[in-house]
Amino acid sequence: MSDIEIAQRAKMKRIREVAEGLGVPEDALEPYGHYKAKVSLEWVESLKSRRDGKLILVTAISPTPAGEGKT
Repeated sequence: MSDIEIAQRAKMKRIREVAEGLGVPEDALEPYGHYKAKVSLEWVESLKSRRDGKLILVTAISPTPAGEGKT
């Protein structure tokens, strides 16, 4: 099965549902539609005292017509 086929079969969860499962309070989210959001840096900073915390940053860029800039 190709990557695109896997992606097309996946059922996305709403970001509030994902955040709730991770313990991120709703007031720490800045939603962008139903499926993505930014998490406030203030909330991230409040986790400094936790032992095994990880921060994963994700970024992307729209490709040019020539296909440059794909992430």
